[in-house]
Amino acid sequence: SLVSRKRREFIGMPAPPGYVPGVGRGATGFTTRSDIGPAREADDAPDERHMPPPKKPAHDDDEKGEDENLNDANYDEFSGYGGSLCTRDPYEKDDEEADRIYSSVDDRMDERRREHRERRFREEMEKFRKERPKIQQQFVDLKRDLALVSEDEWLSLPEVGDARNKRQRNPRAEKFTPAPDSLLAKGLSAGQTTAQVDLREQLQGGIATPWGGASTSSAGGADIDMKKIGQARTSLMDIKLTQAADSVTGQTVVDPMGYLTDLNSVIPQHGADINDVKKARLLLKSVRESNLKHPPAWIASARLEELTGKMQEARNLIMRGAEECPRSEDIWMEASRLIPADQARAVVAQGINHLPQSVRLWVRAAELESEPKRKRRVFRKALEQVPSSVRLWKLAVELEEPEDARVMLRRAVECCPTSVDLWLALAKLETYETARSVLNQARDNVPTDRLIWITAAKLEEAHKNLPMVGKIIDRAVAALQVAGVEINRDLWLKDAEECESSGSMETARAIVRTVVGHGIDEPDRKRQWLTDAEGFTAREAFECARAVYAKLIAAFPAKKSVWLAAAHFEKNHGTREALESLLVNAVSKCPTAEALWLMGAKSKWLADDIPGARYILANAFKANPNSEEIWLAAVRLESENNDFERARKLLLRARNQASTARVWMKSARLEWCLGELEQAKALLNEGLRAYPQFDKMWMMLGQIAEQEDNVEAARAAYNEGIQRCRQSVPLWLLLARLEMGQGQATRARSILERARVNNPRVPQLWLEAVRTELKSGQPQMAAATMSRALQQCPTAGQLWAEAIFMEARPQRRAKSVDATKKCEHDPHVLLAVGRLFWCERQINKARDWFQRAVKLDSDFGDAWANWRRFELQHGTEDQQRRVAALCEAAEPRHGELWCSVSKVPSNWRLRTAKLLDLVAEKVATPT
Repeated sequence: SLVSRKRREFIGMPAPPGYVPGVGRGATGFTTRSDIGPAREADDAPDERHMPPPKKPAHDDDEKGEDENLNDANYDEFSGYGGSLCTRDPYEKDDEEADRIYSSVDDRMDERRREHRERRFREEMEKFRKERPKIQQQFVDLKRDLALVSEDEWLSLPEVGDARNKRQRNPRAEKFTPAPDSLLAKGLSAGQTTAQVDLREQLQGGIATPWGGASTSSAGGADIDMKKIGQARTSLMDIKLTQAADSVTGQTVVDPMGYLTDLNSVIPQHGADINDVKKARLLLKSVRESNLKHPPAWIASARLEELTGKMQEARNLIMRGAEECPRSEDIWMEASRLIPADQARAVVAQGINHLPQSVRLWVRAAELESEPKRKRRVFRKALEQVPSSVRLWKLAVELEEPEDARVMLRRAVECCPTSVDLWLALAKLETYETARSVLNQARDNVPTDRLIWITAAKLEEAHKNLPMVGKIIDRAVAALQVAGVEINRDLWLKDAEECESSGSMETARAIVRTVVGHGIDEPDRKRQWLTDAEGFTAREAFECARAVYAKLIAAFPAKKSVWLAAAHFEKNHGTREALESLLVNAVSKCPTAEALWLMGAKSKWLADDIPGARYILANAFKANPNSEEIWLAAVRLESENNDFERARKLLLRARNQASTARVWMKSARLEWCLGELEQAKALLNEGLRAYPQFDKMWMMLGQIAEQEDNVEAARAAYNEGIQRCRQSVPLWLLLARLEMGQGQATRARSILERARVNNPRVPQLWLEAVRTELKSGQPQMAAATMSRALQQCPTAGQLWAEAIFMEARPQRRAKSVDATKKCEHDPHVLLAVGRLFWCERQINKARDWFQRAVKLDSDFGDAWANWRRFELQHGTEDQQRRVAALCEAAEPRHGELWCSVSKVPSNWRLRTAKLLDLVAEKVATPT
C-alpha cells in the first residue's frame, strides 16, 4: 500500500541568515565572487543571500482610508489635502531629477536672501544683547579682577550657606510617646500558651474570665511586676536630671553659649605644643638650679608660666627670684608687673630698699600712685636719692605749677648742668633778661649744642630785636665750628622749618641764609638751591623757600630762570605787591627777558591798573623794540579795555616794524572778532602772500567763508592751504568736517585717508575717521576703524577714551582697564574713566579721577569743564566754588571742547571763569 509521507515544514521557507547547506557534514558551500566580494573567506556567507522576500503592500480600501488624513484641518482651498499625492507610486529617475531641480532652485532662492536674513539676525541679536546682556558679559570685569586675588584673600572667603528653607534646615524632632504598662503586659501575654487550667478557671468554666486584662503569669512561672519597672525607670531618669539640673531653680546649669569660653580656663593660652612647654619648663628649672643668682632665668620662668595661664605660679617664681637676686632691677620691675596693683606698691618699695639709686623703680612707684600729690611726694624722695637723673627732674617738673617748676628747674640745672632740655625749659619760664642770662650759662656748660643758639635767636625775635637774630645764628655756626662740631646742613634746614611752624619767621630766614650754602660746591649751587626751594614749597615752608630764592637771586642776579622761578613762587604763594616788587628788580637785572615784562604788565592789568600796565609795556618796548610778544601783549591790553582804534594802530606799527605771521594773524583776528569780515579777509590774503606756509591763516580764511555760508570758498581755502601745508592736521580736519556737514560722507572718508597717508600715526585723524563712520550710521565700520587706529597708535589716549564709550555698558569697565594700562598718564584716559564712574553714579571715585586728570595736565580745559558739570550735578556749593577757583588759577587754553567755545569770535574777551561755565553747559551727561 501506498504510504503517505508527511511534508517537511521547512520546505518552501527561506533559509535563515548565514545558512550554508551541508556545513554540519563539513561542506563549505558554493559561492561566487559576486556573492562575497574581494578578500572574503569562503565560510563567511553574507546575510544578503537569503533575505526574506519583501512584503506586498496591502491595497485594501480600509487600510488606504486609515493611512490618509482627510480631516478639514488638513485641507487647503489652493493646494487641497496635505501630504504627497504620489506617496504610493513608484519613485523613478524622472522623479529624482525633478526633486533635484526643485531643491537647487530652493537653495538658490535661499542664497539670495541669506545675507539680508543674517544681517537682520545679527542686528536683532546685538539689540537683544545690549538690552539683556549675558551673565558672562556682566561679570567679565570681575572675572578679570580674580587674577589679583591673593591666596590669603581666597582662603578667607566664607563657606557657602545652606540654601534650604527654614523647615528643611530645622526638621521637627521625632516625638516618642512612652507606652503604658498595661499595653506592655498585654503584648507580653498575647503570644503565650497555657498548658494547664488553674483552680479559678475550673470554677469559672474553661479559660474564660470575667475580669478584664490578661494574665501576668509567664510560661516559666516568674512574675513580672510592671509597677516596679516603671519606678526603676523613673528613678533612672531622676538621677540623670539631677546631674544636669539646679536643685534650687530646676533649670539647667549647662550654658551652651559660654561652654567654649569656659574652656579657656582649661586650654593653655600659648601656641606651642604642650610637650615644648614641658621641655622649656625643665630647661629653665635646670638653669635656675645651676645658678640661683641668675635673674634672666627667674624672669623667663615666670613669663613661661604666665604664657600658659598659671599666674599664681608665675608670681611665686618671680618673688623667689627677687629673694635670690635682690640687687636685680629687672626682677623687681617684672614682679611689679605680675603682682596685682594693690600689692605692687609694697613690692616696689621693697625693691627701692635694695636699690635706692634705681630710676626705673622710682618711676614705677610714681606710676602706681593715682593722686598727683602722692606722685610729687614720690618724685621728691627719688630726687633726694638720685639728684643727677634728668628723667626724674623732667617728670617732677611736669607735675608742678609754673612758680614751683621754675624753682625746681633752677635746682635741676645745678644738679644736671649738661642737660640742654632743662636749660631750655628754665629759659622759657624766666623773664627776658633772666632768660638771656640762663641761655648764656647754658652755652658755657654745653658749648656744642645748636638748639641753645637757636632758642636764643627765637628769644630775641620774640622781643622784636630782629637785628640780633642773624648775628646770633652767624655766631652759632662759627662757635660750633671752633668747638669741632660738624655743621649738618639737613638738620639745620629742618630746624628752620620747625622755627617757621612755631612762628619764628626771622629765625627761620636767618638759618637758611647762613646754612643753605654750607657744604655745597660752586657748580652745584643753583641746582641744589632750586631743589631746596621746591622741597620747602612742597612742605608748605614758604618763608624758608622765599629765603632760598633770595639767596639764589643774590648769587645769580643775571639768570633769567632764577627770576622766573622766584616770580612763579610769589605768584602762587605770595602777595601781588611782593610779586610786582620782585618783577621790578628782575627786569632791571634781565631787561631782555620778555616773560618778566609780560608778567609785570599782566599783574597790573589784573589789578585794574591799566596805566601801570601801559607803563611797563612802554619800558618793555624800549628794551625789546622788535619783540612780537610785547607787541601782541600791548594789543591785547588795549582790546580788553575797549580801545580798539589804539589796538589797530599798534598792530599796524607791529606789521611795519616787527612783521611776523603771528602779527598778521592777530590783526585779522581782531577785525574778525569786531565783525569786519572783509577787512579780515583782506589782511589774511595779504598775510598769506608774505607767509604762505602759515596754516592758521588758511584756517581762518576758510572759517570766515563758512561763517558767510560760502561753502565753495571755504573748500577752496582749505584745499589750497593743504597744498601749502600738508603736515597741518587741523586743516585736514576742517576740510573733512566741511564735507561731512554737506552730507558728503564718502568724500570725507577720502580726505581723511589722504590725510593719514601724508601724516601717518596721528591719533586726531584716526579719531575723526571713527566719528565720521558713527555719524554715517556705520557702527561696524567705526569699530573696525577704531581697531586699526589702536594698532597704529597704541598709546593714544584720545583713541582709548573714545573706545571706552563705544563699547556696551558691561564691557566698558574692562576696556577702561586696558586703556589705563596702555596710557597710565594720559589726561584723556583719566577723564574718560572719571566719566565712566560718573555714569555708574560712583560719585567719590569720579571726583578723584577728575582731580587726577586736572592735576596731571592743568592746561586741559575739557577736564575742568567735565569736573565743573559733575560738581554742579552732585557736589556742594563749596566744591563747585573750589573747582571754579582752581580752574581760574590754572587758566587752561587747550582741549577739543574748550577750544570749540573759546575760539568763537563772540567769546574772545571772556575770562576763564565765564568760559568754564559755557563749556560746562556743553558737556553731555554720560550714559
